[in-house]
Amino acid sequence: MTSFTLSATVPASYAETVARVRDLLGDAGFGVLTEIDLTATLRAKLGVEVPQQVILGACMPQLAHRALEADPRVATMLPCNVVVAAEGDMTRVEVFDPAAMTSFSSDAGVAEVAADARQRLTGMLDALTGKKKDDDAARA
Repeated sequence: MTSFTLSATVPASYAETVARVRDLLGDAGFGVLTEIDLTATLRAKLGVEVPQQVILGACMPQLAHRALEADPRVATMLPCNVVVAAEGDMTRVEVFDPAAMTSFSSDAGVAEVAADARQRLTGMLDALTGKKKDDDAARA
């Protein structure tokens, strides 16, 4: 099965990870347009309990505009969903992989935007897990 997400698991609390992801998305040029508390929603609507989990709808207006100019149907995939979920004493961060957009649109402009967004989101995940710091230290 082809993956359509990018993910990382970190040894940090849920609350700490949500705050860090928000900051790192901002550093990567994304704003959070929407927030859905899945835990509260499922409890209220279905009476079920699930571990803490939130969907952050992240958007970088410049990239969104470029993608929409290339193929207006891309609007169905916006904003880019970022899920932060508690998993015991770890927290998982899962991001919709913008590269998946290229399987729905063959427009070169969409591919360029997807590559840019993917690089930014991968960088955010690397910073979250400390990979970026390790890579920078290895180059020094």
